[in-house]
Amino acid sequence: HVQLVESGGGSVQAGGSLTLSCEASGRTYNKWCMGWFRQAPGNEREGVASISPDGRIRYYADSVQGRFSISRDNGLTTVYLQMNSLKPEDTAMYTCAAGFHYGAGCSLSPNEYKYWGQGTQVTVS
Repeated sequence: HVQLVESGGGSVQAGGSLTLSCEASGRTYNKWCMGWFRQAPGNEREGVASISPDGRIRYYADSVQGRFSISRDNGLTTVYLQMNSLKPEDTAMYTCAAGFHYGAGCSLSPNEYKYWGQGTQVTVS
């Protein structure tokens, strides 16, 4: 079992930056794929970024490529999402999730993730 707690959301002006953190508990944290997802009102949940258990393989949604960066500190059981050049369309509830690792990289599909945090709101104006 993995428990996830996000922090770092807030309100920011367009062009600004935020860093989200997701603290995980669970003895096998470093064996899980970790992903960040977001959902805006009226929209489906979408994968933003994912990172492999060893931190070497990272995938990004096209909409955030070059602006967002995912990283993980396995020693501290924390995964981060650095968000730069934020746009109003980035406004959403951001949630981290943990999923099984099957291959080299980790999916951006929410269906592949088993454990979810409560989320943290990001608002860009």
